[in-house]
Amino acid sequence: MKRVPLYSRSHRPSPAAEASAAAASGEAAPVAAQKAPGRRTAFLLRHERRLWLLLLVVLALAFWWSAPTFNAKPPLTFEQIDAAMRQSIEDKPLVSPVSRAYEAIIPSVVRVVGLMTEGDDGSDKVDSAKEGTVERGIGTGVVIIDNGTILTNLHVVSGAKRIRVTFMDGSDSDAVLVGTQPENDLAVLRAKTIPDDLEAATLRSTSDLAPGDQVLVVGFPFGIGPSASAGVVSGLKRQFRSPEGQQTLTNLIQFDAAANPGNSGGPLVTMDGEVVGIVTAILNPNRQRVFIGIGFAVPIENAAAAAGMPPF
Repeated sequence: MKRVPLYSRSHRPSPAAEASAAAASGEAAPVAAQKAPGRRTAFLLRHERRLWLLLLVVLALAFWWSAPTFNAKPPLTFEQIDAAMRQSIEDKPLVSPVSRAYEAIIPSVVRVVGLMTEGDDGSDKVDSAKEGTVERGIGTGVVIIDNGTILTNLHVVSGAKRIRVTFMDGSDSDAVLVGTQPENDLAVLRAKTIPDDLEAATLRSTSDLAPGDQVLVVGFPFGIGPSASAGVVSGLKRQFRSPEGQQTLTNLIQFDAAANPGNSGGPLVTMDGEVVGIVTAILNPNRQRVFIGIGFAVPIENAAAAAGMPPF
């Protein structure tokens, strides 16, 4: 019995044989008999459009990288840069950190006058009949709450029968004493009438304050002002004993910004315009009430506590 073959081993006639057969029969050679293209040629033919597109992209990128920058300007010279910087500074002058701090704190600074007689109205013009009998404590204060709450030194208003404060818009008001902290020479006032746009100062913790930090003092030295003086923190946790020996203040900030009588109660301000202390004393070994380079301020933590404000 014959076995069934698993696959066929039959052969197609060779192209030459087909050609010979076609020639013998007088027919043209079939197209299939022509030489088949190679693999590379077939690939190129199959992807001809994509290859042309890729070639165009490559040529465009090559041109973009190699083409000269026709509109490029020559580099600026040092003289041109210098002139441009000078013109920019002239058009918009640089503002010093001290000026910025002053602008930030000044709306909250007030002039404080302690009047020792009922008839005195706090004006600079005093009736000649009363001249020599009217005593005043002139100092500075800083608004810490926009309802008219003001911090100042206790010695500025101690013994006063009336207290007058003058705001930066020029308006005046009587003020009442609402709190004291004698151990830190602090007093808390409340103005009876306040400007509509009264601004309270921003208070800042002294925890990161360090010697060398720039500070600003704003106040009314000898009644003149508002006046500003700048310096640095000279030391921390200092002690000061009053010339009369009646009181010793502790945990003070030492600074070298100029302060004189009238600056008492004013703010000690950082370059961010934030209050870190209340100016309270100056040191002068000659016992003269003029500044020689050492001033002291009560840290704002103590001052805020005097006003009943929460600790930092």
